Amino acid sequence: MIVKCTDIKAALNEFFSANAFDRYFLLIDENTMAYCLPLLKGVKQIDEASMITVRSGDEHKNIESLSYIWTALGAGKATRSSLMISLGGGMITDMGGFVAATFKRGMANINIPTTLLGAVDAAVGGKTGINFNGLKNEIGSFAMPLRVFIDALFYKTLSHTELLSGYAEMLKHGLLSDVEALAALLNFDFDAPDYVALGEMAFRSVQIKEAIVAQDPREEGIRKALNLGHTVGHAFEALSHRIEEPVPHGYAVAWGLICELYLSHKTQGFPNTLLQQVVHFVREHYGVYAFDCKQYEALYEYMLHDKKNRSGQVNFTFLKNAGEISIDCHVTKEEVFESLDFYRESLGI
Repeated sequence: MIVKCTDIKAALNEFFSANAFDRYFLLIDENTMAYCLPLLKGVKQIDEASMITVRSGDEHKNIESLSYIWTALGAGKATRSSLMISLGGGMITDMGGFVAATFKRGMANINIPTTLLGAVDAAVGGKTGINFNGLKNEIGSFAMPLRVFIDALFYKTLSHTELLSGYAEMLKHGLLSDVEALAALLNFDFDAPDYVALGEMAFRSVQIKEAIVAQDPREEGIRKALNLGHTVGHAFEALSHRIEEPVPHGYAVAWGLICELYLSHKTQGFPNTLLQQVVHFVREHYGVYAFDCKQYEALYEYMLHDKKNRSGQVNFTFLKNAGEISIDCHVTKEEVFESLDFYRESLGI
């Protein structure tokens, strides 16, 4: 259940008064502790919760951190009647959800996403997990949180880069919705952001994702649409980590959208005017991830490891137009390389 908050402390107090747990555990990272936890001071169950702090950064979303959290839960005498409170960005809600799903075969979990990316992506939909063996979200489970509390209050703590990283997922949701939703997103003013408007747009974005997830909770059909931009985007992200120059997840998705919308144009007739509008927006706000043709094979190899794939083929989501979705699409390796060529030419590499 998604809770849209105008006063998150009041919303949390209402939840805690209606739901009893034997113990409370708060999962945070260093950034959350410094910038976000003070905003919840005075909520009794959070003030008194056993705090589990992990290091910030997606590179720490790994099995070592997972083991540390499980150990802390054991030491704190957590039971299946306890509550995990995941306060942070996508790294925290991914790990907190997976820990809650697996500790003693399942304990309750709520998400309080503190980043725009976490709010519109990781915290919603029940996907949990960790990175493993150099691959993103390789180990995980589907486990719905009891609640996801969304409040734009936290967005003011974010850097420009963090805002844009989350906004890329909103752009994806706009593409999956309709032309009007996409146009509103492409016209948002990042030079003077209206946080109230951003909060409303973020909640609408969450509703788009939630509606898709409700139709297909375990990604057997239409939920695959939410991977738009991610097949290529995850490859960019994996390559950036391999060469130890990591890029933000949302930036990788934005760059991946260019490639996958190009393939949508080529195979499904996605309008070139919309393609060029997205290219212009991404170039203006996200800059460029530079690579050369010598790295095409490595990028393609990462795409082959995508969890959506079947029978050794890279499985894409394409669009005929905004809101007109085609899942389980396949193209040749040469066409994938052609999309990488288009990306480099469009962004001036």
